[in-house]
Amino acid sequence: MSRTPQEIFERCVYAGTLSHDADAFAEQFTEDGVLEAPLQPADAAFPGRLVGREQIRTEMAAYYARQPKDHRRPNLEKSGYVLHATADPDVFIVEIDTVFDGEGGEEDEAVSLVQIFRVRDGKIARLRDYFAPDLMT
Repeated sequence: MSRTPQEIFERCVYAGTLSHDADAFAEQFTEDGVLEAPLQPADAAFPGRLVGREQIRTEMAAYYARQPKDHRRPNLEKSGYVLHATADPDVFIVEIDTVFDGEGGEEDEAVSLVQIFRVRDGKIARLRDYFAPDLMT
């Protein structure tokens, strides 16, 4: 049974951003899937381009391992997204507004980004993740 775009997106976010589970995140991709962060500079901590499920698994596990234990997670009650279908049934776009709770009396921090998904057989064949590079360095 094929998954809906919403199911694909939500499982991807849960496995990656929320759980930091590189195995579960990589399994969301086709064997030859591609993860791209086109706005990332070459020396960024977050990988700019990963090709193949195994490279995604390995590199994301290393990235997650480098995150501090107290790494901020998004506040899901304050965050939201809008999913857009396209003329191509295998492509959808997600506008995401992620909110991180302020610390020590500081205001909440809102981060907006866009992800473009191309799917095949219910898995991600290509994910382009457009976010501010300074958030992931």
